[in-house]
Amino acid sequence: MSLVEHREGIEAGRLDMFVDGAFAFTLTLLAIGGETIPNTAGKLLHILAGVPAAAVCFAQIAWMWHGHVRWRHLCTRTSRTGLLLSLLLVFFALIFVYPLHMVYGAALYGLSGGVLSSDIVLQSPADARVMFACYGLAFTCMAGTLVMLYRHAARLPDAGAEVRRQAGIRMLVWSIPAAVGLLSALTAWLIPEGLLALAGLEYILLGLIGPAITWYKRRHPAG
Repeated sequence: MSLVEHREGIEAGRLDMFVDGAFAFTLTLLAIGGETIPNTAGKLLHILAGVPAAAVCFAQIAWMWHGHVRWRHLCTRTSRTGLLLSLLLVFFALIFVYPLHMVYGAALYGLSGGVLSSDIVLQSPADARVMFACYGLAFTCMAGTLVMLYRHAARLPDAGAEVRRQAGIRMLVWSIPAAVGLLSALTAWLIPEGLLALAGLEYILLGLIGPAITWYKRRHPAG
């Protein structure tokens, strides 16, 4: 290994540790107990009612983080573009966590009849409109940044055919969430208040990811 490759490996490792630490910090913002420790059974049950929403939020943040991990497997060297896009992903993650928690907290509150996540209650349809619009835009920004990271990996001069193929698959995978998030944000902003639930139901379209991967692999078989 040359001195340049060794230095690039160290820099890439430091970037990955920073991204990992930033995502870990983002997850701490989902702490269900807040700053207080429950001292009664009632308070404990109230806090535990937020666990389902926190679990879903945890899974979605972890999904985004794993997208960056898989990118690093394809792009092992450090570069200015990779650095800037990774930092941008972290920035969006710190914004995304707030509408993320609000969306799932409000959804579970409604579905459970007020039993779960009772701290998050929408006061008016206007609140739901803002919530869905902010969530959709943040979702689009994070997924779109991952698309750009994989595009960068595919365009590296030393990227082999299999790296480009895998990067193409990942670009397609993250393009769908980016498009769905933007669609949901536009829907929330434009449709009448009585139809705002449609902005949340549109995330069912994420189910297209599996068929899209299958289509791409058939069109671009492994060499």
